[in-house]
Amino acid sequence: MLQPKKPRHRKQMKQVSHLNGTETRGCDLAFGDYGLKVLESGWITARQIEAGRVAVNRHMKRGGKLWIKVFPDKPLTSKPAEVRMGKGKGAPEQWVAEIRAGKLLFEVTGVAKEVALGALSRAAAKIPLKCKVVARSGNLL
Repeated sequence: MLQPKKPRHRKQMKQVSHLNGTETRGCDLAFGDYGLKVLESGWITARQIEAGRVAVNRHMKRGGKLWIKVFPDKPLTSKPAEVRMGKGKGAPEQWVAEIRAGKLLFEVTGVAKEVALGALSRAAAKIPLKCKVVARSGNLL
């Protein structure tokens, strides 16, 4: 699963206030012919990104090329179950990527249109945010 090798800070505050608005960077297809674009803001965990990657590769039967355009670099902490309040912050449990609306998650090339559409729609089912499949021509699929 994706996670930073050496984070600058082991624990971060949650801060969801800067997920407002739409993304201006990473919104256009840079590498592939088809992509999966997010329509709303939120967090995506490393497990969800990995599940989407596996779904795409299995549907494409390991043909073509896949780019993952997001990286989970924010640690989420949690305390163990049935622990009393206090005694500091919990240990990092998972890593998430902060996603704003309009960001591309995956890009695919080297496969037919129907295969790419099926693969990216399967990946969209693994993501907890609304997504749409886009093509290089700019048309929605």
